Amino acid sequence: MTGLPASREAIARLVPHQGAMCLLDRVEASDAEGIACVATSHRDATNPLRRDGMLPAICGLEYALQAMALHGALTDGGAQGVGFLAGLTGVTLAAERLDTVEGPLHITATALARESRGFIYGFAVNGEGRALLSGRGTVVLA
Repeated sequence: MTGLPASREAIARLVPHQGAMCLLDRVEASDAEGIACVATSHRDATNPLRRDGMLPAICGLEYALQAMALHGALTDGGAQGVGFLAGLTGVTLAAERLDTVEGPLHITATALARESRGFIYGFAVNGEGRALLSGRGTVVLA
């Protein structure tokens, strides 16, 4: 796919997450089946998801959900409507924190099932060459 968003500002034009809540920096690859994104906001002391000076690994879910939303916007042009998280399954946390991860986070989301009213995505958040978080999310379209 050509014309992938190469900045946080370009991504923010495609997803409902604005300002500091737009966590993804760029898209590395995207096609009809999935998306691969990069983020560095996990190291930012002003990350809005931080609590008590740290960013718990569970916050990686928001990174994955934003990748899913961005994939939907890129593949469907938003024509199918707004998506809402309906459920998470098989979530595995392999880290306690994200803010201590050196280097960027690599986020992938792959569409496992598609229906007229929603999707099931597999997702993974990796950093430092290892898996930090993975699972599946069901998105229902409004």
